[in-house]
Amino acid sequence: MKGFVFHGPGQASWQDVPDPAVKEPTDAIVKVGVVTICGTDLHILKGDVPEVRPGTVLGHEAVGEIVEIGGDVRTVRPGDRVLISCITSCGRCRSCRDGSYGQCRGGGGWILGHLIDGTQAEYVRVPCADLSVHPLPGALRSEDAVLFADIFPTSYEVGVLNGHVRPGDTVAIVGAGPVGLAAIATARLFSPERIISVDLAPARLEAAHRLGADAVADAHEAPGQLVDDLTNGLGADVVIEAVGVPESFELCTRMVRPGGHVANIGVHGRPATLHLEDLWARNVTITTGLVDTHSTPMLLRMAAAGRLPTGQLVTHTFPPENMEEAYDVFSKAAETGALKVVLGGERYEVAVPAA
Repeated sequence: MKGFVFHGPGQASWQDVPDPAVKEPTDAIVKVGVVTICGTDLHILKGDVPEVRPGTVLGHEAVGEIVEIGGDVRTVRPGDRVLISCITSCGRCRSCRDGSYGQCRGGGGWILGHLIDGTQAEYVRVPCADLSVHPLPGALRSEDAVLFADIFPTSYEVGVLNGHVRPGDTVAIVGAGPVGLAAIATARLFSPERIISVDLAPARLEAAHRLGADAVADAHEAPGQLVDDLTNGLGADVVIEAVGVPESFELCTRMVRPGGHVANIGVHGRPATLHLEDLWARNVTITTGLVDTHSTPMLLRMAAAGRLPTGQLVTHTFPPENMEEAYDVFSKAAETGALKVVLGGERYEVAVPAA
């Protein structure tokens, strides 16, 4: 089969790789129908995630069809259309029992495309399948469902819930990429007074406005002043960092009000300065986190009911064999206007050998 293989910083290719096989009785083999690229994949290619070894198939988001299961799998069977979660959960360890699946101590957590071969391939082995794939309702298109493998639960859990967004809040979201835009959509579920989106790319700010941001600001044009103007100098109740660079994190800490929350989502490859000399007396809460995906079933139900704007996030589609082109388009989002890039789906029926 084919897969997109990481060879080291700046090097990856769509190439022949061995077919996956069931290794544990809790495994499932999934024929990938729709897959997407995450900003974290770009961080891996930059060398920001050194745990990823050369030779690893990338990707941790996909929708596909179960083709084989181990003897202990009970919740899915061959032929089922499923969402592959970005997080694998053993369901038995202390973290999983607490619902902190991202911190799984039983061989799970974020492993696909990180510690083991991932989803950017024709087939993928999914460990702990009973808790790590989600059967999909027929009403939800695969191209829409794939957005719930990562960006929607990440924005909702690590951004909106960790930030304690409440009715009447002012919410500032720094970064209008896919996760930042999903944060706008999920923050709106809590009826904030206003949402302010900050980014460098005009196309992304336009997308933020379409998805419900009440105000947008160019990151180079004093967004903190806009926040002050809209809050009478108080600052935002919640600031969500959805970029992953030191400058954006430090901007967030400057825009939050005393007693407010900074919720960091972005994947950081470089140190950021925490200005405790300014923050220590302001009662500011700063949270970080890897998504747990405990909200995925609920978000899928809301998507099937038409309560979340999925179609507006997908800007480019490709056949799977154009993976390298898709990465190039996604990595140059400022030039291409790319938000979420999807490979496969109804438009591209892929004929692959049976597992």
